[in-house]
Amino acid sequence: MKFRAGLVALLLAGQALAGVAVQPDDAQLRYTGRIDFSDRARPMLSWPGTSIEGNFTGASLAVKLDDQRGQNFFNVFIDGDLARPVVIEAAQGSKTYAVASDLRPGAHRFLITKRTEGEEGGTVFQGLELADGGKLLPPPAPKRRRIEFFGDSITTGMGNESPDDGPDHLAKDKNNFMSYSSITARALDAEAHIISQSGIGVMISWFPFTMPDFYDQLSAVGDNDTHWDFSSWTPDVVVINLFQNDRWLIDREQRLSPPPDDAQRVQAYRAFVRKIRALYPQAYIVCALGSMDAVQEGSKWPGYVRAAVDQIRQGGDRRIDTIVFPWTGFGGHPRVKQHQANAAQLTALVRKKMGW
Repeated sequence: MKFRAGLVALLLAGQALAGVAVQPDDAQLRYTGRIDFSDRARPMLSWPGTSIEGNFTGASLAVKLDDQRGQNFFNVFIDGDLARPVVIEAAQGSKTYAVASDLRPGAHRFLITKRTEGEEGGTVFQGLELADGGKLLPPPAPKRRRIEFFGDSITTGMGNESPDDGPDHLAKDKNNFMSYSSITARALDAEAHIISQSGIGVMISWFPFTMPDFYDQLSAVGDNDTHWDFSSWTPDVVVINLFQNDRWLIDREQRLSPPPDDAQRVQAYRAFVRKIRALYPQAYIVCALGSMDAVQEGSKWPGYVRAAVDQIRQGGDRRIDTIVFPWTGFGGHPRVKQHQANAAQLTALVRKKMGW
């Protein structure tokens, strides 16, 4: 029996050595987004759009994840094929996911992006496995331009891959990579940080915390005491797309009593924008709204955003603007085609203002 146990152990060791393990703290990996590196060997991804990329050799690639709740989804793109991601539905706990095999000899590249957001929980990246003889190569050069988004389900991409006539709250249909935020960043060749949470507002949310409570967290998993180091990454452009949930909860659901008057709504928005301006004195700020029913005809909410921005500009801040994504009459969360249209509008504005 001792011999048999030793033989099994030897065979298992041989299997473990069949591939080349890449540790999460390998310097050849490039991370993007607010990622918790408090343990360099166990980086935690929680924000939508956070990503890991690199170049490698070898005929196969596997990704090892330790998911908190078993609710997250990830894209894996191989060799720049952005139209055909391998989608990982992360199981709870630690698991290795084979994402590419039978690759041609030579250099390859990968990009892993988090489709889902903090409400699905966090995921520890535990490294990669390459084919026997494979190795990491120097990573892609960092992008020179930087853009940060603060938003709600629209910015996350909630339901953007749902059928038009289907439910749009399922995690499998949430793909931040095809949200207006990520599409805009790619169009501008900019690195993006996406600080968004479905259901969040400025004055009130569908849960007990608001964006002014949430915007400075390192972890996106609920309201917590983690703190992002704003000095570690400074955007050139900031896009704020909030107030959709405020409209629903204040006007439709009447969750604030007494309801804030017009001046108080403008003041609340202006106060949050000023928090962002204090962090990034040189950034160009775009205050967006839409494209859900907060921008439909007759809504006062675009006017609140414009009034707040006008007041800030009157105070001497000229590096700020507004954009309203048009209401299309579609009642659900924007689908990919609407995100693409909104991204085209936002991209044009940023190019004009920044000379990009």
